[in-house]
Amino acid sequence: MNKAFTRESEGGDEDDDDVSLPALPQGTKNYVTPGGYARLREELISLLDVERPKVVEVVSWAAKNGDRSENGDYLYGKKRLREIDRRIRFLTKRLDIAEVVDPSVHHGRDQVFFGATVTYANERGEERTITIKGIDEADSSQGEVSWIAPISRALLKAKVGDEVNLVTPAGVEKIEVVEVEYPASTA
Repeated sequence: MNKAFTRESEGGDEDDDDVSLPALPQGTKNYVTPGGYARLREELISLLDVERPKVVEVVSWAAKNGDRSENGDYLYGKKRLREIDRRIRFLTKRLDIAEVVDPSVHHGRDQVFFGATVTYANERGEERTITIKGIDEADSSQGEVSWIAPISRALLKAKVGDEVNLVTPAGVEKIEVVEVEYPASTA
């Protein structure tokens, strides 16, 4: 077969680690809450101790069945192993550089820091509530936003009653901090 039609990876799969995953801005730290760190670590341990061994077992069984080029279990298993290994590398790197920040140390304060749950109002009087989390743990469907998101950057260090400018695609919008909450200390 012509070499132009074969897929060869010069740098290995290492370059694919962060494809479609949020990237950290250059020179910033990977802040994460204690709960977020625990969830990421739990996922890593589950991949290493449960999922990967199961897939390896299926792949080795399928490899013993003969022709691998038409063996769906083998082909899918190898693909799944690459995905698992890529996720393991990603989680390992992110956990290595993670800086765990406990938002409960700010409990009772009215200034916005990492981990705060902030209620803010726009100029039309519409109120929204968000929680500022780490880039690897934020879930917009739960009202959680990354600390590097524009809304978070606008709100950080503001106090209750402060008006800040939020740059949006439609222009600059003034928002007012209505309420700031932090989780209570668990210790």
